[in-house]
Amino acid sequence: MATAAGMSRAELEDLVLRFTDAFNRDDLDAVMAFMADDATYDEFNGRRSRGKVAIREAFVPQFRGDYGRIRFHAEDLIVDPSAGKALIRWRCAVEKNGVKRGWRGLDILHVRDGRITEKHTYAKADVLRLEPEP
Repeated sequence: MATAAGMSRAELEDLVLRFTDAFNRDDLDAVMAFMADDATYDEFNGRRSRGKVAIREAFVPQFRGDYGRIRFHAEDLIVDPSAGKALIRWRCAVEKNGVKRGWRGLDILHVRDGRITEKHTYAKADVLRLEPEP
């Protein structure tokens, strides 16, 4: 049966875990290979990038090590292949200059034909971020 994601439950779960693993291997090219050409990346701080070029630019500081060594540890994975959506809740561990920090967050991913079309990141942050209503 065809699904919105174009894949089975097991295939969608595998895609999300391989995507997360690419981040943990610091492999920006592998991360970008999962993204659709017209993808949108909605960051936890409200910034939004559209298209692979803009998304890659948004990821560069992380992969360059500007924030330290970042690793995502999956805690929950919920997938709905009929809708082409997945939610992965993670614990992020960061180490920079001998200081270790961490927080919890999640990504909501929209998938079409085996590629991520939307990545919405939410995180429990140290500082409350207020923004005007649209």
